[in-house]
Amino acid sequence: MASVALINPPPRSGTYRHQPYMPIGLAYLAAVLERAGHEVKVLDCMALHKSFNDLKSELSSIKPDVVGITSMTPIVDSALEAASLAKEVCPESIVVMGGVHPTFMDEDILKKSASVDVVVRGEGEHTITEIVYACSRGVDFNGILGITFRDGNKIIRNPDRPFIEDLDSLPRPAFKYFPIERYRVFGRRILPIVSSRGCPYQCSFCVTSRFFGKRVRMRSPEKVVDEVEWLIKEHGADAITFYDDTFTYSKERVEKICEGILQRGIEVPWDCQTRADRIYPDLLKKMKKAGCQVITLGVESASQNTLKAVGKGTTIKQNEEAVKLIKDAGISVVTSIIIGYPGETLEDVQRTLNFLKRLKPDDAYVCIATPYPGTELYNLVKEKGWKMIEDWSKYDTLTPVFENPLINGDELLELRRKFYDEFYSVGYIFRQILKGSFYNRILARIAVNHIIWRLRLAF
Repeated sequence: MASVALINPPPRSGTYRHQPYMPIGLAYLAAVLERAGHEVKVLDCMALHKSFNDLKSELSSIKPDVVGITSMTPIVDSALEAASLAKEVCPESIVVMGGVHPTFMDEDILKKSASVDVVVRGEGEHTITEIVYACSRGVDFNGILGITFRDGNKIIRNPDRPFIEDLDSLPRPAFKYFPIERYRVFGRRILPIVSSRGCPYQCSFCVTSRFFGKRVRMRSPEKVVDEVEWLIKEHGADAITFYDDTFTYSKERVEKICEGILQRGIEVPWDCQTRADRIYPDLLKKMKKAGCQVITLGVESASQNTLKAVGKGTTIKQNEEAVKLIKDAGISVVTSIIIGYPGETLEDVQRTLNFLKRLKPDDAYVCIATPYPGTELYNLVKEKGWKMIEDWSKYDTLTPVFENPLINGDELLELRRKFYDEFYSVGYIFRQILKGSFYNRILARIAVNHIIWRLRLAF
């Protein structure tokens, strides 16, 4: 048996701090390691507001055999600092880094940080188990698929690991190791569930199809409903959020999930995300009846040229019709768009923002095009020779991070600001309150916070 510390690193000073979210990837790793008989400790520094000094103290006390650190692009520098700290206080520990950013920047991370011993690429459940086993038995890493590791002065990149075919074979995420009370949104506990992995679509701004594969692997409806029930009974979930990229990819499976929820008398609000071409009127009715209160829809743009450029595979008309169908079913709709994509002009951006105003969604994510490593957008920007900001913490979809000959970054930010100032109006707040659902009340609170924030900036 080995001891393993799994870390969601602290944010660095001066970086954007968001509402703590459950790092479900770490929860799955904790579950498989526990099942393998290892001693697990999770340090979600983000949720617990722990500093690097706090983390240092914790690691000094635990002295784990293996330290696993998760990282997305905006927090990779924090993750590297955590790795350095881990090596300092536990020099004999094997430091492993995983997550989306390390998957596609594996060699770069190992070159930058002598503190990181191994990078896990892609799904980590089977890989981390083999790494910990190898460490506990004194075996080398040469036979472990899906890793890049340091061997003396060499960096070795082993072949990719096949995707996990049977997701039902994985244990439930081990939420017991996490500070559940910290994952609240305006006082309500919203817990995540993953019912499928993979995406057959090739959107140029997204890494999902490369990280989880181009084929959708789905858990059985019964297992999904079992887990929903477990989240409520064991962890006191007030609401459930499905992390699937396209929840309604299989209409038949979602119908069975809804039927299972209704048959068991489960009454909890939930939300999901999907695409315009996977919206079905009859399915929406079942989803509404089973507790679905919000659907997030990636409409991306009101420019067909941009939709084509990003490889979305949908049309403006499909997006408009999908929003209407969701509203007609009595479900709130949140739209997500991308502005500032290569080739777009300010006129294109304004057209998309005007399109959102016509759609009148219950909420809107206005994301600035961000070239994350592993995406086609990243490759495109590099091929064009456009400068990219080297500070990864700015890769938050709120900040322009690459030069665009057609759009000035400040102008882009100003258009985004004006949109939200108009969107989050007093009338909007009252409309959301009157709708009365769990999620609509949250949306009203978000709007209130935005207005307060804008007023503070003015004085």
